[in-house]
Amino acid sequence: MTVDGLLRSAAVRDPEGYAVRTRHGARTFRELDALADRIATFVRSATGRRPGARVAVASVLDPVFAAAYHGVARGGATVVLVNPLIGDEGLRHVLSAAGAELALVPSAVAGRLARLRGALPALGTVVVTDTDTGGAVPANCLPLEEALDGPAEAALGRPGGADPDAVACVQFTTGTTGRPKGVLLTHRNLVANARQTALAHGLGPDSVTLNHLPLYHVMHLNSALDAGACQVLCQDPDPVTSLAVAAGTGATHYYGLPARLHRLATDERLPGLAPAARDGSRLTAVLSGGSALLPEAARTLGELLRVPVVQGYGMAELSPLTHCQRPGSPHRPGTVGTPVPGTECRLVDLSDRHPVEAGAVGEVQVRGPQLMAGYLGERPGTHLGADGWYSTGDLGSVDDDGTLRLLDRVDDIFKYDNEIVSPGRVERVLARDPRVADCVVAGLRDPEHGRVAWAGVVLRDPEGTPSSRDRVLRSVVERANAQLSHHEHVRAAEALSAVPRTPTGKPARSRLRQTLAERGAFGGGSGAGPFDLFQEQTMVTFVNKLTVHGDLDTFLGVKSRLTAYMAAQPGYVSHQVMRHAWHPNVYLELAVWEDADAHQKAVRSEEFQALVKQLGPLATPEPGLFETVEASA
Repeated sequence: MTVDGLLRSAAVRDPEGYAVRTRHGARTFRELDALADRIATFVRSATGRRPGARVAVASVLDPVFAAAYHGVARGGATVVLVNPLIGDEGLRHVLSAAGAELALVPSAVAGRLARLRGALPALGTVVVTDTDTGGAVPANCLPLEEALDGPAEAALGRPGGADPDAVACVQFTTGTTGRPKGVLLTHRNLVANARQTALAHGLGPDSVTLNHLPLYHVMHLNSALDAGACQVLCQDPDPVTSLAVAAGTGATHYYGLPARLHRLATDERLPGLAPAARDGSRLTAVLSGGSALLPEAARTLGELLRVPVVQGYGMAELSPLTHCQRPGSPHRPGTVGTPVPGTECRLVDLSDRHPVEAGAVGEVQVRGPQLMAGYLGERPGTHLGADGWYSTGDLGSVDDDGTLRLLDRVDDIFKYDNEIVSPGRVERVLARDPRVADCVVAGLRDPEHGRVAWAGVVLRDPEGTPSSRDRVLRSVVERANAQLSHHEHVRAAEALSAVPRTPTGKPARSRLRQTLAERGAFGGGSGAGPFDLFQEQTMVTFVNKLTVHGDLDTFLGVKSRLTAYMAAQPGYVSHQVMRHAWHPNVYLELAVWEDADAHQKAVRSEEFQALVKQLGPLATPEPGLFETVEASA
């Protein structure tokens, strides 16, 4: 079967069943399959029916993405997945490296591609996919309804009509350790992992999956199609709101990023809302992956919602899932479960590459039908070791029953003298402190010991004077060091307003390591104290996207009063509001404050909260979409 056969089969089994639901409406399996047929017809015409032609598709949380993904595959082309949250340089790299000649993207991405046209000579037609929900069409772009103006070819979409071993999708890595690489996934890879995921997650025709991620992950799309399950796409970034959506739609499986689940677990509104969210709910599990979910957050959510909170493990190179805690089975905190059906896993010694015994630490290796065909631009087979094993670059251990416990990326660990330090372990110890909202650890160069542990800590209560915050931070580190071995001790720390993360929610470790390297070595041998690098975070910029769905004049009036209030608060520096050139209902605001603490004090005030409540019915805020990548004074 080819990957588009998953959608066709679901449409044959249950044509009038709901495939995807959003706040804007719902599409049945038959309707989604018919839209995929029309997109396939357009793709074949636009690419001259050349097998394997590269077509960029933005993985936005929208039903049109589901149809576009399967329609491109059905048209005989190769999908190039585009993360709509990446910057312009990343966007240019993805489309250029893949040689994309056609793009199906929302208006915001289409506008960015218009600016990058000169650097993308292979790119032809750009189709705007969100005009039905208000997306504008930039110059020289084509609205989806115009691209699909014509009947679908009747002979399209017969499962098995293409080679299952042909490349169906190019998915780029997140680039946390370097430049993003294009991963070549075949139809066979994707179909196999859809079945593996559906089985591991316990999905069936009666399941309803709630997707509360910023992107539409192919794993969630394809596994639900394989099972014939309904997918609910929650586009509101507020995790508490997503609980209400889950309860209102009868969701059985809730998918969320660890970062969002952590915010949900620490949200002061949760205890009051949990009974309503769980009473009469069909929810059977909360599932996450991509990065580690703190055990404390998992425990809090599990106790309040009374469902298991489980983690999975995988990566783009593995389609992506390889391990998962089973929702109905007991699981141990800090683990990611056992291999999904048809998957083998072993751990090897970092030095001699020989397999290690159960319980010993080693690099995780995996093989199975979901393993990629290779990397874009590299010779086939170069990604494989002996006997077809793929080295993941992750460090972990396996229990006697096959349960995998991850420690760190091999690239992230460092040595203090000759002892290995796992940043992940240090982070977990720091995070146990109730005064810590978030944290990140990295190795800082030291002339005497090689590297020492540096910690960036987000305090749960950042108010107070700089000296009082310094005392709290010192106390947090001292408490953690009392639980850590000598070589793991945190010897440099500073307060952060937020942990820098990638668009997928992972800590941006490569950028963090680069920043620390630019600062120079830690002066441990000269008698310097453990807080030599403590710095107050000053002159911080807050970026917020606002999508207006109420009366525009009323919105602008409330926003003006809110800005006037903030401008009168201590620590305020400047504020700017910009309107999107193609989306008149989309605004971007940039607020500069002397420090994050002053901003936090202002937003927690009763006056601010009252004004925000007035904005609630008028606009949807998205405050976490942007992060600083370059700054100069």
